[in-house]
Amino acid sequence: MNFRVNGVHFDYKSRKVLNGVELNVNQGEILAIMGPNGVGKSTLLKCMDMILKPTAGSVLIDETDLVSLSKQEIAKRVGYVSQRNEVSRTTVFDAVLLGRKPHVGLKITENDYNIVDAALKRFDLEDMQLRRIDEMSGGELQKVCICRAIAQEPNVLLLDEPTSSLDLHNQLEILKIIRNVTEGHQTATVLTMHDLNLALRFADKFVFMKDGIIHDACDAAGVTPEMIENIYGVKVQIEYFKGMPYVIPE
Repeated sequence: MNFRVNGVHFDYKSRKVLNGVELNVNQGEILAIMGPNGVGKSTLLKCMDMILKPTAGSVLIDETDLVSLSKQEIAKRVGYVSQRNEVSRTTVFDAVLLGRKPHVGLKITENDYNIVDAALKRFDLEDMQLRRIDEMSGGELQKVCICRAIAQEPNVLLLDEPTSSLDLHNQLEILKIIRNVTEGHQTATVLTMHDLNLALRFADKFVFMKDGIIHDACDAAGVTPEMIENIYGVKVQIEYFKGMPYVIPE
């Protein structure tokens, strides 16, 4: 399975936000979209999920253009978690169970419940499953929303800054789970991040955005100090420790 963005444009009224963006990610891969604030990363993810309809271009899973599918059919294939999540009086269990909605027929099955139970266990949320999500911290809510997306069992997982509300321990925990889900379920995962070092630790491929276009695309080994300075305007060095690259500002 291949997930492809093909020449996508998007305008907010008269302001061009995306200008011919192209990228692709295969099943079992994590693609990190990097770049400064305001360059169109979140808008691009919303176009990938058809929350926003591209002005031009297409978004395809294999050869199926998502614009041709109903919202329910898209939800069967694509799981999306935004930066900001709405809260309600629902419990953690019911919030995660909502991830099964695109697949549910006339009634919820035992298999749906089993998938939710497994997702709660994977995210260490079993003891919280009866808590109301409007009583949770921002970091706890973020875990619940990612858990719900994984319970959806999508072919494509889209995550907008999934670690932004989390402490260091939970950042590492969540990214390890995303890595395991991507490989174990052969999901094509696309996420936006600001932490270059976390991205280098967990992502397979990178695209660097600026001014609504992709300036560079590479794997972890291809990320260079010149590339980072061009995108962020900051001089850095890349050093290796135990075989892992780390970005160090000068």
